[in-house]
Amino acid sequence: MLLGVGALYTGGMFLNDAFDVDFDRQRRPTRPIPSGAITEELAWVYGWTWLALGILILIICGKVTGALAVVLAVCIVVYDASHKAITASPWLIGLCRFWVYVIAGTIGQYAFNGWPIWCGAAMAFYIVGLSYVARRESFRGPLPYWPLLFLAVPLLLAVLMNQNEARKPAMVISVVLVLWILRCVRTIFFGGELMVGRIVSGLLAGIILVDWLAVSPGCPVILDVTFVILFAVTLVLQRFIPAT
Repeated sequence: MLLGVGALYTGGMFLNDAFDVDFDRQRRPTRPIPSGAITEELAWVYGWTWLALGILILIICGKVTGALAVVLAVCIVVYDASHKAITASPWLIGLCRFWVYVIAGTIGQYAFNGWPIWCGAAMAFYIVGLSYVARRESFRGPLPYWPLLFLAVPLLLAVLMNQNEARKPAMVISVVLVLWILRCVRTIFFGGELMVGRIVSGLLAGIILVDWLAVSPGCPVILDVTFVILFAVTLVLQRFIPAT
């Protein structure tokens, strides 16, 4: 599942640049295709190849998993092809993240139940808020406040969904997520130099904390350690590989 979803994600990133080539040549000449790091033709080949590979790998996991892999691949292509043209594109990328959770649920012990669906919805709303902020990297204008409300949806669902012994660890992780979000968006509310790229990079790293909040309460401590390590590694790698 990790390899299959990772292949779909990678294919989507290649296709993102392939679909955006005209826009990037005009406004973002440092992107891989305009800068000559890769040809447009090769970006298309890599993109479709990775998508096909991801679908094939997930078909091995099961028929339902494979069918949902096709659904996810379609959502990825629709987003890549339209995200510069429609204002509702953040909802499309949020939908892509939603299907990742549902796909994971199809091979889990309990298959389809409410947990992957609700946790996927929480991640989708977080991505919607993040994506509306990220759009300001390419389009001038002030950063609106209202998309930031979507970043809080995982916290609300964590309160509603975690009961009994799972509530305390969920609240601890929620505090960590809140503090990280506030750190990322502080310049929007309190002034200072507004660096959208840095805000978006921080919120992208926060995806790991949202995942942590979804799956960790009530699970072994080793899982908590794993997410902390992944979060730290992401922050280190962002120093060398631009997140946006």
